[in-house]
Amino acid sequence: MKHVELEAFSKSFFLFFTSIGTLLGVVFYLDYQKELQSFDEKLLYKMHVCSYSLDCENYNIDFKAKKENIPYSLFKNEQEVYSLYPVKKVSDFYLKLSFTQEAYHKEIHYLHENLIVRAVVTFLVTLILSILFSFYALHPLRNALLLTREFIKDILHDFNTPIATMRLNLSLLQREIGNNKKVERIERSIENILWLEENLRNYLQFERSPKEHFNLVRLIEERVHMVEQNYPNLRYVIEIDSEIRLHTFKKDFVRIVDNIIVNASKYNKPKGEVLIKYEQEKETLSIKDTGKGIKNPKKVFERFYKEHERGVGIGLHIVEKLSKILGLEVKLETVLGEGTTVFLKLSQEMLET
Repeated sequence: MKHVELEAFSKSFFLFFTSIGTLLGVVFYLDYQKELQSFDEKLLYKMHVCSYSLDCENYNIDFKAKKENIPYSLFKNEQEVYSLYPVKKVSDFYLKLSFTQEAYHKEIHYLHENLIVRAVVTFLVTLILSILFSFYALHPLRNALLLTREFIKDILHDFNTPIATMRLNLSLLQREIGNNKKVERIERSIENILWLEENLRNYLQFERSPKEHFNLVRLIEERVHMVEQNYPNLRYVIEIDSEIRLHTFKKDFVRIVDNIIVNASKYNKPKGEVLIKYEQEKETLSIKDTGKGIKNPKKVFERFYKEHERGVGIGLHIVEKLSKILGLEVKLETVLGEGTTVFLKLSQEMLET
């Protein structure tokens, strides 16, 4: 059972089991109180009969001064269970018939035994029903996940032909014209597609690529080089110490950086600037643009939220999701008409010492 299926199963089971268990617990309690009341009524009746003949070995006989006690009723305290009855020609005292708490609990012991037996049987039945219900509720989810996996597998299979064709033609083009920056950008773009393909395969297998060691400034320079050719009117500035190295899931980190840099470029002003800076004291990587700013910064991480016609509105949502996986703290500051800065607080585990 996959992780998401196990989570859905456990939540369905917990919800059903606790709901039914709570309901049955209330029913058992009310039933127990009803049976206990019936037992007390029978006990009171026996005491009432005993008050006439006084021939009763099970009860202690005594007298109690009349105060506010009500006769013909059953009273309980920590020591005993008793009842009071008026005595003819005696106005100051009641006849008291009592039953010790120890003897009383022995008498109602069968109620406890019956309650435990019923509770155990009901618990087992509820447990089985909860498991069956959880599997039944899980069935549509499993079917949906199966269809999703099959669809992704089909897409991955269809990727192979165009990617192979692109790589073949790219190698032929490289032979004809030699080394060329445009050819290099196309080659890197194909590598990005292959990375995404590998991520999808890992998703299907519920596996993650191993963590990698890499130099931060070199990675940022590569990602900027991929983007800057599409925005020749922008100026990119990188202020990162060349000694900074990270140890984390590189492909996920690249997706985070790419989304932020692309957004900073796409929504920048003409002849604007993108500043990528690492503050060693704060252990924070910041990407700042001189763009239009964001009207509702609290919503930017919501899926499909966008303030412009361009884009789909999932870039920063992906950033937030992957940041949680990598243990990054992502924050955003923006000023309308001046620009936006995204801060990535790196964890101690990511930083190589």
